[in-house]
Amino acid sequence: MEALRDILRTFRPVGGETLRVAGTGAEPFAAVDPRALRVEAEAGSSAHLVVLHTKADAASLTVALGEGAQLELTHLFAAEAFAEVSVRQSARSRCRVTTVQLTGANASYRIDLDGAEAENSLGGAFLAADGEHCVVTLHTAHNVSDCRSDSAVKGVAGGRAVGEFRGLVYVAPGAQRTDARQQSRNILLSREARITTQPQLEIYADDVKCSHGATVGQMDAEAILYMRQRGLSEADARRLQIEGFVGDVVRRCGVEPLCEAVMEMVSAKMERL
Repeated sequence: MEALRDILRTFRPVGGETLRVAGTGAEPFAAVDPRALRVEAEAGSSAHLVVLHTKADAASLTVALGEGAQLELTHLFAAEAFAEVSVRQSARSRCRVTTVQLTGANASYRIDLDGAEAENSLGGAFLAADGEHCVVTLHTAHNVSDCRSDSAVKGVAGGRAVGEFRGLVYVAPGAQRTDARQQSRNILLSREARITTQPQLEIYADDVKCSHGATVGQMDAEAILYMRQRGLSEADARRLQIEGFVGDVVRRCGVEPLCEAVMEMVSAKMERL
């Protein structure tokens, strides 16, 4: 955790309850334990925002993207926070969300694609141990034609932990040429662990490409056997498999030191799974 905090201290701090983005900037913004934060990105602007929760608290994040604006949002949970996130996107805007729950938490995302050729991509992962409860809720609304969304959420639960994914892709009447994909993949590490997944489609247009899917299963026994035959212990083989499973989500954040710090926290969490 301290390594992650040190990295965030090198980013631009968010002061106050509103972050206005104009132009482009290579250095990310960082907000630690915001209670209420609104992000307003002007047309054609771009930014990267990292939000970290270290307290068991409620939080809200509201994002409004102007035409052609681009936002990279990295959303990290190191405490049992409840967060509601709302993203509204204008024409040709791009938003990429990476959300990682390293403890029991509840994250709710509402994505509204309000302008033609808007795109949203969300990658998520949660790791639940002992009696923790992780929840990810995602509602993606294609309100106009020619928009694209792609979401993939991965869950891992051990001990008596519980994980939940509730996803809905909504395609409004007349929102033709929608391209939407939603996937939920999950691994159970014990007989007592439980993960429920509910991906759904609600479509009111006929010229669309929409798909959704969900899996809940055990670890790959053949892969573990393969690694053990090459000298790894069973515990190390299990840890490497889980790190590989969630690693592609974590590394979406695009800032290498940040990715490495989060992967270290994933490795530490694996000791409890």
